[in-house]
Amino acid sequence: MSADANPAPAQPQPTATPAQPAAAAPPAPVWEPLTPLERRILGVLVEKQKTSKSADSYPLSLNALWTGCNQKSNRDPVMDLSDDDVDQAMLPLQKRGLAARITGGRVERFRHNLYDHWTRNGAEMAVLAELLLRGPQTKGDLRVRASRMDPIDTLEALEEIIKVLAARRLAVYLTDPDRRGAVVTHGFHHPDELAKLKAHFASSPASAALADIGGAAPPSRSGGSSEAVAALEAKLAGAVEEIDALKARVAALEAALGDPRKHPAPPAA
Repeated sequence: MSADANPAPAQPQPTATPAQPAAAAPPAPVWEPLTPLERRILGVLVEKQKTSKSADSYPLSLNALWTGCNQKSNRDPVMDLSDDDVDQAMLPLQKRGLAARITGGRVERFRHNLYDHWTRNGAEMAVLAELLLRGPQTKGDLRVRASRMDPIDTLEALEEIIKVLAARRLAVYLTDPDRRGAVVTHGFHHPDELAKLKAHFASSPASAALADIGGAAPPSRSGGSSEAVAALEAKLAGAVEEIDALKARVAALEAALGDPRKHPAPPAA
């Protein structure tokens, strides 16, 4: 009898497993809009945290935060706020965990908590802070201005940063990203406000549209580029920040030493 007369029982054949669909990427978060004053406060807190020269300068006192919010350089629009305006606007930011009030010292101080909520990347945070401080900007201006807080060496490096931020809806392009003079903004506008901005930039060249909303400096008579103007603005802002830091240190020394008028001089021998 041949070996094939009584074949061994057939072994079960493995069945094909249907291909599993690739795991869907988690949806991008939806961020609650911020009011213009809330944007200004958070932008100032990040800016001062990144540019302060000493521990005395950050976290910020209410007076330092108020001064930063009303600062005339590297701000758009320029605001005229009272310290009470700033103090009251801190309350909703504290409730949402975006900022904190520090008590227990000689004066209350304020800091942001945005590394826990938005991004832990320093350059990404610098870009967000600059957008909060000035609103819509061209990529060229944004790179120069944000670089005073964290180095961003090339436009390509900035584009990679914006790509990451846009994927999480932290940043939004108002124009075609590949267009010359492409304009970007932060992701904390109210939907109606964002729709108006997109319509505004869709109907006008970036330079004219920015001028209309107060987001661009007028061209210099010598014909300097907007990047050159932005670089000068960044240097001016840095000088103002150093002056603010010196003022804070002087105030701290005065508080520590007390008012010399209250300490009469010892009697003459």
